[in-house]
Amino acid sequence: MIDKLEFFIALAREGHFGRAAEECGIAQPSLSAAIRHLEDSLGVQLVVRGSRYQGLTPEGQRVLEWAKRIVGDARTMREEMRAARKGLAGHIRLAVIPTALAMVPSLTGPFQTRYPDVTFSVVSRTSLQILTQLDNFEIDAGITYLDNEPLGRVVSIPLYSESYNLVTADGTPLSDRKQVTWTEMAGLQLCLLTPDMQNRRIISQHLAEAGVTARPMLESNSMVTLLAHVGTGRWASIMPQNVAESFGFSHNIRTIPIVEPHVSHTVGLVAPHREPNTPLVSALLHEARLLGKS
Repeated sequence: MIDKLEFFIALAREGHFGRAAEECGIAQPSLSAAIRHLEDSLGVQLVVRGSRYQGLTPEGQRVLEWAKRIVGDARTMREEMRAARKGLAGHIRLAVIPTALAMVPSLTGPFQTRYPDVTFSVVSRTSLQILTQLDNFEIDAGITYLDNEPLGRVVSIPLYSESYNLVTADGTPLSDRKQVTWTEMAGLQLCLLTPDMQNRRIISQHLAEAGVTARPMLESNSMVTLLAHVGTGRWASIMPQNVAESFGFSHNIRTIPIVEPHVSHTVGLVAPHREPNTPLVSALLHEARLLGKS
């Protein structure tokens, strides 16, 4: 039953029988048969039938909620028993908003010192993708904004407060200033993150509050790409404090605090709201709490 529920979750996530079968490592007829067996066991139709996947029935949507709960509990049980036998080991999948990537070693480094048999994979994602992937069991935890847009049902641990600087090359307009205002951003040729990024929505909101419309001359989903363009002297950007130094782009680049008003937003770790969480996630939450207090 657990296997069939996992197949069902994969089908709902992928929206395609072939891709779901590939993800689960089985043939498509086997996945289709498993879904039908699940429907027979529950006595309801879960998938809208047609020549291709057309979505879930209302019963299927309700079963999906139960499936995620049951599969999550089963995974937690297996991991807890493995930790009881062998100590904490395994792999943590972490998704991070681009502006927070540089701080990840502050979390993963001390964690791996404490638990050397745990490995990590870290990927860059938007805040919305992080929440979606948490819900779909594609990641174990994420690092994202906590106080700007709804998070839904997650556990959240504040890590740090993000404030904003003008990032520009030496010799460019405003580069000799000790601080600048949001209103003064109107005269600059800006490069910013793409609109799907919450950081971009935050910056656009604060610019709008200052009467400035964000019309960047260049957009990217990569902080490194933005910093490389800033380094040419043709573009400026608005970024969290110390990002340039963290990514190794501090040479000939100035970071100038933006005031009037000074604004900040909280970034933190999010994980599924479960009781209990897996031993790995529980240990990661504990490490995040230590980092947030430091």
